[in-house]
Amino acid sequence: MNKTLRRASVFCLLLVLALLARATWVQAYESQALADNKNNRRTTIAQYAHPMGDIIVGGKSVTGSKRTDSGDLAYRRTYTDGDLYSAVTGYSSQAYGSTQLEGIYSDVLDGTDNRLKNPVDSLTGKQTAPGDVLTTIDPSVQKAGYEALGTKKGAAVAIDPKSGQILGMVSTPSYDPSKISGTTDGDAWKQLTGDKDQPMLNRALREPLPPGSTFKLVVASAALEDGLFSSIDEKTDSPDPYRLPGTVRDLGNESASDPCKNATLRAALEYSCNTVFAKLADDLGQDKVRAMAEKFGFNDTKQDVPVRAWASNYPSHMNKAETALSGIGQFDVTATPLQMAMVTSALANGGVMADPHMVSKVTDGDGNTLQSYDKEPSKRIVSASTASQLQSAMQTVVEQGTGSSAKVPGAVVGGKTGTAQHGVDNDKAPYAWFTSYAKDKSTGKEVAVAVLVEDSDAARAEVSGNGLAGPVAQKMMAAALKK
Repeated sequence: MNKTLRRASVFCLLLVLALLARATWVQAYESQALADNKNNRRTTIAQYAHPMGDIIVGGKSVTGSKRTDSGDLAYRRTYTDGDLYSAVTGYSSQAYGSTQLEGIYSDVLDGTDNRLKNPVDSLTGKQTAPGDVLTTIDPSVQKAGYEALGTKKGAAVAIDPKSGQILGMVSTPSYDPSKISGTTDGDAWKQLTGDKDQPMLNRALREPLPPGSTFKLVVASAALEDGLFSSIDEKTDSPDPYRLPGTVRDLGNESASDPCKNATLRAALEYSCNTVFAKLADDLGQDKVRAMAEKFGFNDTKQDVPVRAWASNYPSHMNKAETALSGIGQFDVTATPLQMAMVTSALANGGVMADPHMVSKVTDGDGNTLQSYDKEPSKRIVSASTASQLQSAMQTVVEQGTGSSAKVPGAVVGGKTGTAQHGVDNDKAPYAWFTSYAKDKSTGKEVAVAVLVEDSDAARAEVSGNGLAGPVAQKMMAAALKK
């Protein structure tokens, strides 16, 4: 063989080896990445080639699959009462992907999760029956919250304090995921994503806003745990009005006639005294208030239920005046309804917080459990004594104070209202908050609820936690305790 042919042969051999090496690399190391690529049409075709598994609420499917009329995607997702449950399910769209439970458990729901396959299926690549996702949502609680919020822009979360099970998660305005589940729903998608009211935003988890006076429960917890007071009935040293440190600005209360000067913690919660809790925050200092807030879950960037919640915020590097304002849930303090429900849930459960979750278990096509969330971890946040005292104070708020709209017949109810400033110099309608717990006197059954009304058709002067958010909490608590 002459020199030229030999060189050409070696070059061709090297090319073949390079091709073999590349093919081996792709199959061994890049196959999963290619399969998961959002632009891989085959993945989408496989996902919708068969009926999907379902998301279950109260023993019934709130999702389904419908045969399509044409195209290479055989099935599309359907939803029962889609508007009611969209804050729980999210959506599964042939064109726009998946969110929330639909996205987190997509492998289980489309049958590709390796836990669903037996050894033979794994070797042959055979399509296995999809699994289901069973939620902790109580249909009656969910419906009560959704109907009570009505046309208001807002959100609500209900939690079982003992187990951490999320019984209701509502966000309004809502949307029907069925309208965007196909490949030809571009107009509906544009309408939803362009809506100024953001119906696809899960306000229960993903929109932290100033919590206003509901945050006073965190400050009261810090004060009792730090030993500033031995009892909620011990008088504080609180001037009225209160001069914000380092400023010439006086902070007052909702009504000048409220008995807030040197008020006890019980009275300060009952009348929602800004002066008391602003001074308390300054007396404690931002580090101690932040430490307590973080024990309750603020500043946690990995709060999964299992959907990732946006972190509620207690700020750092504040001056003394800003620290005082943080004590009444203003300045840069923000919270989601989930976060405030967690605060109340821990207090209602004797100071112990069970991790909140809205999935009880994941099963295979035969109903066998793949993963269970029934025994989620819990942790102590405050002492049993602090929790008991604040329960008592919250009961006073409902029985004698600003939370009268939350009363539930046959139940012990405690709550805290909040009205948070909104806009530059508070030039927009305030946010109305209510966080509460209820315990059935005969059965001992419990529930904790937090409600945020971001906007409503109420006149500005009529916006209050008791007037707007309290009735929503009452309806959800009554539904949760119903025998």
